[in-house]
Amino acid sequence: MELIQRFKESVKQQNLFSPKDKLLLAVSGGVDSVVLCELCKQAGYDFIIAHCNFQLRGEESERDEQFVRELEKKYNVGVLVKKFDTENYAVKNKLSIQEAARELRYNWFKELMTPDSRLPTPDYLLTAHHADDNNETLLMNFFRGTGLHGLTGIPVSAEYIRRPLLGFSKEELIAFSKENYLDYVEDSSNQSSKYTRNFFRNELIPAISKVYPQVKENLQDNINRFKEIEKLYQLSVGGLKKKFCKQKGKEVHIPVKQLMAFKNRALIYEIITGYGFNEKQVDEVVKLAESDSGKLIQSPESNYRIIKHRHWFIITPVLSGESENIIIEKEDRSVDFEGGSLQFEMTTNYKPQTTNFFACLDAKEIKFPLLLRKRKTADYFYPLGMKKKKKISRLLIDLKLSKTEKENVWVIESNQHIIWVVGHRIDERFKITEKTTSVLRITFNK
Repeated sequence: MELIQRFKESVKQQNLFSPKDKLLLAVSGGVDSVVLCELCKQAGYDFIIAHCNFQLRGEESERDEQFVRELEKKYNVGVLVKKFDTENYAVKNKLSIQEAARELRYNWFKELMTPDSRLPTPDYLLTAHHADDNNETLLMNFFRGTGLHGLTGIPVSAEYIRRPLLGFSKEELIAFSKENYLDYVEDSSNQSSKYTRNFFRNELIPAISKVYPQVKENLQDNINRFKEIEKLYQLSVGGLKKKFCKQKGKEVHIPVKQLMAFKNRALIYEIITGYGFNEKQVDEVVKLAESDSGKLIQSPESNYRIIKHRHWFIITPVLSGESENIIIEKEDRSVDFEGGSLQFEMTTNYKPQTTNFFACLDAKEIKFPLLLRKRKTADYFYPLGMKKKKKISRLLIDLKLSKTEKENVWVIESNQHIIWVVGHRIDERFKITEKTTSVLRITFNK
């Protein structure tokens, strides 16, 4: 079967895109991306071209740009070009040249895929990654160290990105270019093995093929096999995560004893990886299980941490250091805030409520405006029933709240005096007495 027919069937079978979609093709000018253009043209797809000039190879970079610009006439499509100061970007952001180029490239593509009234927005971005690229990625991940997902290679689709050539080898693409008399440009840096991918491409895989001639086909079979295995793996992991992980608002609570009894590092990794924790931190989680309550570890890649609280691991986002301050005027009847909502009512019903979600206070002792804010370390008040002041931090310890629960405690102030630790305790000085004639009743909806 001809490659063009296989290409169309592969796109249809994997439901990658359709003839009605507007496609954006990432084109370097090399044989892979030029073949992608020709295949899309022959298959009747509607596309435009995007080219990145990273200005890393002097005249050769300019030559590549000019070549891609000329494809506008050949295919009668729009060509978008962007020049990047890649070297300065790499230095400024402390990245390797390869990392900088990748970041710049995909940031620009993301801009192009964002709706803009000036230009029609493409439905999908197509890249020319092929089977050989996939093999190299598998081996690089394996030697670098990876979980099962890293052995499944490059995904054929991810968000708006589609890679329709993953099922075709480099040899097939070169043969197609010759059959169709396609011109393309060669990137001289591809011959240098100083780059990791080039080392695998130019030296490692050819050396292995001397022992195992079918190495490329075998790697493709392994990628497909690992993808099928991962489906079963994710089914099992999904069931276990549902069993262990209890969602409580923005937090995830996990019973330490049950998780550790499972004795499976892969399960720990699968639970924490979605919050920016890496493989190496599995050991830290194991140590945390034996630590005192209140100990924690921080994600190096995201705004999450794992806290040990008594018999639980709590995965929680790190809260901002700045507390929100909300002014409450006398005429306000309700206030929404991060912790929930408050309703205010003036009444002559003196009967105090005993639940933590109501505060009944002597109105004549209250001075407006009130201040609703997060509690601070040095805060103190006179808890109901006590004649001596007490630090709120001490109260929260007595209540055996977790670290994150403590951080989410709010207070209401009147004239710089705390009248209620919201959801916990009112201040003795503002309680209802026999002399009370008017009551301020506050209801807390968590």
